Amino acid sequence: HLVESGGGLVQPGGSLRLSCVASGFIFSRYGMNWYRQTPGKEREFVAYIRSGGGTNYADSVKGRFIVSRDNANNTMYLEMNSLKTEDTAVYYCNVNLDSTDYWGEGTLVTVSS
Repeated sequence: HLVESGGGLVQPGGSLRLSCVASGFIFSRYGMNWYRQTPGKEREFVAYIRSGGGTNYADSVKGRFIVSRDNANNTMYLEMNSLKTEDTAVYYCNVNLDSTDYWGEGTLVTVSS
């Protein structure tokens, strides 16, 4: 079970921090992903954090977004800085357990002046 929060309306150049609270599995043992999706487009990868904390980012967000995790509280974060209008999307957290993808319901981020 994955629950995202923290989305909202922000001006270009602003910042937001998203959270994903996980339950039902041993959070600390699994890598976790952030994806995003806009209407009419496929869901796209944003960031990945390994169980040990190593990270990967999509080129479009590298240098602006930071993914982190708090294993004690079963929570993953996405700190988003220098937001652009093209970052507007529904953001989802994801985990793959035994070859099955699990998704939260998403949180909407709107970047607009």
